[in-house]
Amino acid sequence: MKALVAVVVAAGLLSVAPAFASADLAKAKNCMACHAVDKKLVGPAYKDVAAKYAGQKDAAAMLATKIQKGGVGAWGQIPMPPNPQVSAEEAATLVTWVLSQK
Repeated sequence: MKALVAVVVAAGLLSVAPAFASADLAKAKNCMACHAVDKKLVGPAYKDVAAKYAGQKDAAAMLATKIQKGGVGAWGQIPMPPNPQVSAEEAATLVTWVLSQK
């Protein structure tokens, strides 16, 4: 019985590992200097980004490009600076994580 519980707990931890990994990636790439999951800082909360772009087919590609190249106007006049240290693969991972926030 204890082995079954251990397997279930381990499986649960593995299923949330990508969420933690993406939060760690956001911290490592300095995204959290301007963004938070649940509140506006300099930029919008990730939950607000997820809500705004929910169901939009081109949102992931557009947001990945914005992470790398920057932008202005979607959330007001404060610009989002480009983040050239983020690779295309990392940007896709970050966007998937951001869009999963509820």
